[in-house]
Amino acid sequence: MAPPGEARIVRQVSAAPYLKLRPNVRPRALQGHPWVFTNEVEAPLAAEFDGEVVECRDRTGRFIGTGIHNSRSQIVWRRLSRDRVTLDADYLRGALTRAIARRAPEAARRLVWSESDDLPGVVVDQFDDALVVQLQTLAMERRAGLIGDLLAELLRPAEVIFRNDAPIRRLEGLPLEVRTRSGQPWEARWVRMGGFEYWIDLQAGQKTGFYLDQRFQHTAVARHCAGARVLDAFCNQGAFALQAARAGALEVLGLDIAEDAVAAARRNAERNGLEAEFQAANVFDWFNDPARGIEPLWDVIILDPPPFAKSRSALEGALRGYKEINLRAVKRLVPGGLLATYSCSHHMQDAELRHVLAEVAADSRRRLRVVEWAHQPVDHPVLATMPESEYLRGYLLRAE
Repeated sequence: MAPPGEARIVRQVSAAPYLKLRPNVRPRALQGHPWVFTNEVEAPLAAEFDGEVVECRDRTGRFIGTGIHNSRSQIVWRRLSRDRVTLDADYLRGALTRAIARRAPEAARRLVWSESDDLPGVVVDQFDDALVVQLQTLAMERRAGLIGDLLAELLRPAEVIFRNDAPIRRLEGLPLEVRTRSGQPWEARWVRMGGFEYWIDLQAGQKTGFYLDQRFQHTAVARHCAGARVLDAFCNQGAFALQAARAGALEVLGLDIAEDAVAAARRNAERNGLEAEFQAANVFDWFNDPARGIEPLWDVIILDPPPFAKSRSALEGALRGYKEINLRAVKRLVPGGLLATYSCSHHMQDAELRHVLAEVAADSRRRLRVVEWAHQPVDHPVLATMPESEYLRGYLLRAE
């Protein structure tokens, strides 16, 4: 007969593992949110269950779903399904197939958007015949080979590139790395998107190589740029600027603090036969330069900054930053000029952005009329029960 301690261990391992929600909290998971945080459960499971599929139950023991577990993460559980499922080849193939079927057939598109496609921590972007995959959860990292094989089976790409270099992986206890499925390097090359050719480095460029979430906004803003002086602040690879130049802008200037982004924007403009100037500059400092006071005003200003609020604790400072940069921009617009302004942080909700813009209107003594609302495209789907799945929002505003 085994000692009492050993008997208890055997019973724990043989029983189906599950997390139980604490009785004195009200987790959003009970209203359909796919995340459960460490402080919402009675106790995380042992580390041996990290990266595995476990059930979650409410305080009464009622089953609320199957998900992936990681005791090292603040998000201890991420729902896969409201049913009992196994994270195997059949599940992954089904989820990937459904995700692909939801997307329009485009050469450049997002194919998988994490929890919105029942694949927590998996992001897949397509650029012509190459797929770029980001894996940001331990469970999916352990199944990286299977995910790569299934994508190859379903889409027949020339290569699958794993861009597992996002700092968020450290929150899951994962290392940072970049590799290809074949083991061979994928060289930078020209990729055609939206009628333009861009020099894209899928192994070393920012994020997955290009910001696909703004591709429809590039054309939306361009409709207002004919005959205009256009400032593209935080221009990255110059997509807004190139669209403005092709639309017939009188003058186009792109600014970005990253020298490599500015070099790429210049290269893209030359490749597409377009006239646009690009400068490496800190946009805040550029607006604050006293010389700006004697320069001509702009007809269109685009503000597409990186996320100022990378965490909830950084939101207060981020709001000040958004207000300052938008206020500076509005003051540099001609009467009737257009401000296209965006936020790409899920910590900043629309009401907060709207409040910032209201303060900008008051402080600048300008009337800001909404011309268009901006959101992430439909291939970055938003879950109604998960505000974090919506991160891109913005406004096209007429400054009178």
